[in-house]
Amino acid sequence: MSTPSAENLAGRVAAEERGGISRPRVQVIGIGCHPDHLTAEARAALAGCDYVVAAAKSDDDALLAFRAEVCARAGVELVVVPDPERDRDDPADYPGAVRDWHAARADAWGAVIRERGGTAGFLVWGDPALYDSTIRVVESLGIPYDVVPGLSAPQLLAARHRIVLHEVGQPLLVTTGRRLLADARDHDNLVVMLDGGLACSRLAGDWQVWWGANLGSDSERLVEGRLADVLPAIEAARAEARAEAGWVMDTYLLRRVGASAHS
Repeated sequence: MSTPSAENLAGRVAAEERGGISRPRVQVIGIGCHPDHLTAEARAALAGCDYVVAAAKSDDDALLAFRAEVCARAGVELVVVPDPERDRDDPADYPGAVRDWHAARADAWGAVIRERGGTAGFLVWGDPALYDSTIRVVESLGIPYDVVPGLSAPQLLAARHRIVLHEVGQPLLVTTGRRLLADARDHDNLVVMLDGGLACSRLAGDWQVWWGANLGSDSERLVEGRLADVLPAIEAARAEARAEAGWVMDTYLLRRVGASAHS
């Protein structure tokens, strides 16, 4: 993917390098799900940033407030840019809608870096490698970048429930709510993310679930048990988390009951 702004930024970077000027850089930093989750490596990377760029999805974006707290603790300036609108209403061309959104983000982020130069940080909820677009967008800008891992929601889910995410020697599929019903036909052990509609409530068969919402936050909620038995408890806990925090982001593990560990 390439946008006019990305091309202009890449050209400027190359010219500056030829002229002996310090090149802009980007640090993509995983920050986990709580300010205390930052690793020593993440704290060092953040301290080396001249500023952090963050997208504001709304006037009361709770995850933006989380990033602001992380920056305040580190004494690093936060530069807020409006997040481009994303078309979520055309499931027939979901990849196209995502590409357009990424291109618009590249334009907005590139404009900030062109204006300010220096080392820009991007703070990624959880871990940058898992269901996050930041690396793809930053890569399209054509400037050097580094990635620092963070504590992901599936890792925190497993720790909270004191479980291993897979059976002995067996595979684990990480998927989304959008794909769950199809993926569950062929897989017995699934971690589900990005599920705003609680797709597991429409799942056929007998499943065990380990569920968590707003993991790592003060509004964290946990439920486990047979899916058919605990769905009402999950729905109630989801509503509580949303009412308390103003948002809800849940992750859960599903394991088919009766599936052989050696099948």
